Amino acid sequence: MDAALLISAMLTGLFCYLGAIESPWLFGMSGGFYIVGRPLVAGLLVGLAFGDVQAGVLCGLAVQAVFIANLSTGGATNSEITYAAYGGIGLALATTREPAVAVTLSVLIGQTFGLIFYNTRMAVYSFWNNRAQQAADHNDTRGIMLNHVLYPQITTFILRAVPIFLAIYFGAGLVEWLLNNVPQVVTDIISVLGGVLPALGIAMLMSIVIKEKMHLIFFFAGFVLLAFAGLSMIALVFIAALVAYLYFMASKKETAAASSSASVAEAKSQDVFEDEDLF
Repeated sequence: MDAALLISAMLTGLFCYLGAIESPWLFGMSGGFYIVGRPLVAGLLVGLAFGDVQAGVLCGLAVQAVFIANLSTGGATNSEITYAAYGGIGLALATTREPAVAVTLSVLIGQTFGLIFYNTRMAVYSFWNNRAQQAADHNDTRGIMLNHVLYPQITTFILRAVPIFLAIYFGAGLVEWLLNNVPQVVTDIISVLGGVLPALGIAMLMSIVIKEKMHLIFFFAGFVLLAFAGLSMIALVFIAALVAYLYFMASKKETAAASSSASVAEAKSQDVFEDEDLF
């Protein structure tokens, strides 16, 4: 038994549970789902659990780029991001510690096992909600607490922490064996896909955020400054803030000028004398 892997897998499963929107320990949605449940933060936490923060953060950055435009409409989602983050990053750190492998495993876990456990959780919650409603109808305070608080938390822990722990502890050897024994062309394909998927995630985000094609100019200008001018990310942030402010002021003046022109035209139209007897 690998004690180090056992402890790392247990901590990763615990972090996955804390990242659930139903987990109250980090204020649910605020500190759990939108902070601990994000791949970027998951990379840091899993890196701490495995004793390699740098590799964890790099894997988290790559996975975050893939899921940066992931949206949940109502109760429907196309991928369970928390399972994807902790499962993919945890397995990657337990094996090769390569971001490309973390991305590939995250997409696989998030869109298969993650969705299975996500839908199972919702179905089981419906059962607990029904029992809590029955307890409320009978003024059963203990039944309300059990079915509304305790049992759902146990369900969340079993469906989040346990699968991630089992996947990392027992799946690390399988993943490592596959990566070592598959043909080189398969490994190359995984590396290529791992590099393309983050770009796909950023493209999806751009399609949501960018409403006018002219705004693409700013994106390409930032890319050129970062890739070819050698500017740091911090310097680029200050330049972007300055450009955004100038663009906002110019747009504001243009709007004010258009509004003023419309007001003048309206005033002129009202000054025209019309004899109602002639029409």
